[in-house]
This record gives sequence, structure tokens and C-alpha cells, in this order.
Amino acid sequence: MGVVDDLADALALDVIRAAQDLGDENLIAEIAKVIGASSTTTQEAFMTAVRVRLSEQRARKALAARIAKGPSDGPRRELGAGPILDAPEGDNH
Repeated sequence: MGVVDDLADALALDVIRAAQDLGDENLIAEIAKVIGASSTTTQEAFMTAVRVRLSEQRARKALAARIAKGPSDGPRRELGAGPILDAPEGDNH
């Protein structure tokens, strides 16, 4: 990662935390607008970092819920024996 990505990622982390603490998801858009006024490159890197970090948070919640549910009742398969890399289609948000 370059300096733009590093700075954008650090800012994204801070803004996500602040938005969660304040209960205001619009804060992300507000900060993106401020960034975009001077650097669209940094704005794009910031928004990418935000999307990646929020996506990772949602995935971790889904994983925790699935683990809490316990083992599947179906037959067990060795990892890699099926279409493991074929992610299900659906909402990509």
C-alpha cells in the first residue's frame, strides 16, 4: 500500500469508529465530501477502505452467528472438496 492508501485506511477506521460512537452513518459521507473537495484520489481510497472494513465487520458478525448455531446436521465434507470458492450470489452491499 502507498501513502494515500495508508492514510485513507487510517482515516476510514477513525471515521467508522466515530460514526458508530455517534450513531451517525452520514458522518462517512460528510468526511468523504470534505476529502473529495481537495483530492478525488484520496476520496476513492477512503471510500474503498470504508467499504472493505464495513464488509469485514458484517462478515465477522455472520461468522460468529454461524459458529454460535453449531455444526451442520448434514454430511461433513473436506474443505476444498466442493465449490468453496464459488461465493453465493446476492446482495453485494
